[in-house]
Amino acid sequence: MRAAVLSAAGLDNLSVVELPDPEPGQGEVLVRVRAATLNYRDLLTVEGGYGSRQKTEGLIPVSDGAGEVLAVGAGVTRFKPGDHVVANFFQNWLAGEPTEHAMHSGLGGLLDGMACEMRVLPEHGLAHTPAHLEHAEAAALPCAALTAWSAVIDQGGVKPGDVVLTQGSGGVSVFALQFAKMAGADVIATSSSDTKLERLKSLGADHLINYGDTPEWARAARAAVGGRGLDLVVEVGGAGTLEQSVKAVRLGGAIALIGVLSGANHEFRLPLVVTRKIRLEGVTCGSYEQFEAMLRAIAQNGMKPPLDDTRFGLDELPAAFAHMREGRHFGKIVIEI
Repeated sequence: MRAAVLSAAGLDNLSVVELPDPEPGQGEVLVRVRAATLNYRDLLTVEGGYGSRQKTEGLIPVSDGAGEVLAVGAGVTRFKPGDHVVANFFQNWLAGEPTEHAMHSGLGGLLDGMACEMRVLPEHGLAHTPAHLEHAEAAALPCAALTAWSAVIDQGGVKPGDVVLTQGSGGVSVFALQFAKMAGADVIATSSSDTKLERLKSLGADHLINYGDTPEWARAARAAVGGRGLDLVVEVGGAGTLEQSVKAVRLGGAIALIGVLSGANHEFRLPLVVTRKIRLEGVTCGSYEQFEAMLRAIAQNGMKPPLDDTRFGLDELPAAFAHMREGRHFGKIVIEI
């Protein structure tokens, strides 16, 4: 089989090589990978950004992938050849609170990922693809969608009538918008691009803010909903946006901390958090139990993940990462395998 393999940290050290075809063992499933999608985390991993918390030499990168079952090992009962499947992000986080063991089972980090033609995974690390989705759409779900689901539904507890703010048009933010609308919330979407804001509006955003024109966007966000403040901010910016998020949420509101796209270190006034009883909660993807719940909701609502217009082949993976770094994409960047 062909696979993208990292010889050392850095995009220049990523190449496609021939490897022996894998075979499934006891309790394992052999998947013909048809599509993968990129997360910002994948770019950081290729660049060695996770240090000792990742494998570098010999790593097959990219956490998210989907395809069809080629063969199953002894004892497998939930899958058969021909089934369309999608891999869960944390292979060993099955339910409940995360453990050290579970958090060390992320694909494309300490474990090999999905940038390959074939992949053997344990039965408990796969789920059936919703019937209305193609492989590329299913491949968009394991990391970004589940992170957004955790932030909005499981940890955020969003309900009809709530107000949620999403930042930008990356995968997590777009999924958060879709899930918030699915839950009956009003959504304020921010972006520095009016073109992208229009696309976010087409996905259901109720209020739009161009943060390039309005860098102090907290006041505009509160004004958009009559000054009451927001129930939840899905925070992917990090240092550059956290202060505005704190100012935007209502008394007792929540901020789901996910990304650090604008920096990792920031000083802001802690009394604002304390005196307004704001909940700051980190979100790191989710369990297999959450993944299956999300997939059921997606199937029931016929939800479609937005995909970027530009697609790449496995040999074009470095170019796909460069496309991600440029930030001109909308939705998930697809690698067709």
